[in-house]
Parts: sequence; C-alpha cells; structure tokens
Amino acid sequence: MKRFRGFVVKEFYHIFRDYRTLLILFGMPAVQLLLFGYVLTNEIKDAKIAIYDPSKDVATRKITDKILSSGYFILEKNLNSVSEIEPVFRQGEVKLALVFETGFAGKLEKTGTARIQIIGDASDPNTANMLVNYATGIITNYLVSMNAKQVPSQIIPEVRMMYNGELKGVYMFVPGLMAMLLMLISALMTSLSITREKELGTMELLLVSPLRPSQIIIGKVFPYVFLSFVDACIILGLGNAVFGVPIRGSVALLLLESFLFITMALSLGILISSMTSSQQVAMLISLVVLMLPTILLSGFIFPVENMPWILQILCYCMPPKYYITIIKSIMLQGNGIVYVWRETLILAGFTSLFLTLSIKKFNVRLA
Repeated sequence: MKRFRGFVVKEFYHIFRDYRTLLILFGMPAVQLLLFGYVLTNEIKDAKIAIYDPSKDVATRKITDKILSSGYFILEKNLNSVSEIEPVFRQGEVKLALVFETGFAGKLEKTGTARIQIIGDASDPNTANMLVNYATGIITNYLVSMNAKQVPSQIIPEVRMMYNGELKGVYMFVPGLMAMLLMLISALMTSLSITREKELGTMELLLVSPLRPSQIIIGKVFPYVFLSFVDACIILGLGNAVFGVPIRGSVALLLLESFLFITMALSLGILISSMTSSQQVAMLISLVVLMLPTILLSGFIFPVENMPWILQILCYCMPPKYYITIIKSIMLQGNGIVYVWRETLILAGFTSLFLTLSIKKFNVRLA
C-alpha cells in the first residue's frame, strides 16, 4: 500500500511540475466553455432587415414598430421600390425583407385582409426559416390583438415551454459542451500518461517494480480523476454563474454522475495509451476518434432521431450520449436517480469494460 501511495504521489508531482498540462487541464475547459457558450447558439438576435412600405399608414407603422421592438430584428434600410430587394440581399447584410402592399390600412379595414410579403435570404436556409417564423409570429400576434374586440369567438392557442421558457440555446449547449470537454480533456491527458513513460524510457522501471498492473493503471488514473472532477465543478459553476443554466436537481447526484463519466473517460484514455507507442499517436486518436464522434453522434447538436438507422446504432455506442441525457435530466428537469438509472448503469458498464481491457492490455505488455 505504501508503494502504491508513493506511486500516486509521484504522478501528482509529475502533473503539477508540467505547467502545460495544468494549462490544458484548467485553462482549456474554462476558455472553451466561455467561447463556445457564446458562439454556439441557435438563437437569432438583431438580424438586419429591409422594409418597403409604400403606404406608410398607421397599420404598417404599428406592425413595423412591433417587429423592430421584438429584439430579433434591426432595420437596415427603408426601400424605395421592390427592385431594390435583390441588390440589398446581394450585399450580404440584410437577411429578410418585408413588403407591404399599397393602401394596406384601408384594405385591412374594408375587406379585413391585406398582404405582407416576407422575403428571406435562403442562402442560409436554417436562418431564413427561423427569421420568417419570427416575423410571421409577430405579425400574427399583432392581428390577434387588433381583432380581439371585433371577433365574437376565436380560438387562441396558449403556448408554454417547459424547463426553458425563453428557449435559450445555451441551455442545450452547456450540457453538451460539458460532456465534450470532460471526455476530451480526461481521455487526452491519460492517453499521454503511459506513452510518456515509454518515450522517456521510464516504463522499464514500472515493469520491474513490485506494483501490479492494476495498481499501475489505477495509480495513473487517480490523479486525473481528482483534477478532472475539479474541472467538472468549474464548468458547472461557470455555466450557472455566467450563462444562468439552472441546476434544479440534486447537486450531489450531478457530481456523482460526473465522477462516473470522468472515470469512464480516463479509463478509455488509459486504454488508448496502452495500445500506442508515442504521444503523437495517442493525441491524434484522442482528438479525432473521440472529439468528432462526441460532437456528431452524441445528440449534442444533431438529434439522434433524425439520423439514418446505422448512425443511430453508433450513437448508442457513444458514452457521452448517456451523460448528456443525465445532465439535462438533472439540471433542467430536476429529476433524480429514478429517471436516469439506466443511463447510469450503461456508463458504469463502459467504465468497467475500459478498465478491464486496459489492465488486460497492460498484462500483455508485461508478458
């Protein structure tokens, strides 16, 4: 036990003496969370629009004011004719154009109908679709409020969004970023640990030491478990303090689940390092094999249900998918272990699998 304790202390010394490792462990997660938390968002604000309003009557002014006061749009240009729409779009600044028909208020009052043409720049189809939906919703809301006293009976749907009433994109991205950062940092750091020993020529000392393979593996993992757990606390604190992402469920359960996920990621990193002979190869595998699948196949950005069935099968083989589900369930919905026990067992299974393979692979190396 004393030998094992000394081995773990030695690993801590190695980590704290390497400032680059400390910078990656503690600086990289905070910077990436802040950077991606602000950059990765599906919300659109202050989109520039152009308006052609030949009538300039009370109705068109009210609709224009309502659209511009929504926070989604900024008036870039008042057009003098319909022929100016395409040149404005070609400049690349304006994403949406509104065209009111002539005599808008008069036709609305006499016939009850008037036309507004909404033209979107579909070179970016997702943005165009969202902006068109925003504008349509605002105009519909204006018509409902205007006709409230005139229509004897009407059905007005009341929409309520659970768990994220303001539809903030950061509520979706912070849990995904947390899984991606912990997976990348944990696996990357540990994948370099054994390969570093090989390159420095100190692996022979470990091989002839009284320590068993399981003790060497656990000794290598333990320091990074502790430091990555500190990373998880930092990410949770920044997500809550900076972006306002709530933690409605049990903080203790959230930390325990994070601890389990970190252990799984570290075990995978040890498995990678035991199968490679250089730090460059281990780093390449960690970045390419882990980072891209975590982003693309974990449900972080793209819904799993929309993928082909072959990719859906691969998604269910990705541990971050289950961790993201756990985080969202605890943080946003306030659920307990009753709702996430299946995902917890799956993560525990991955952890056991990777640890077992790491120890067996290390036994082969010893032979």
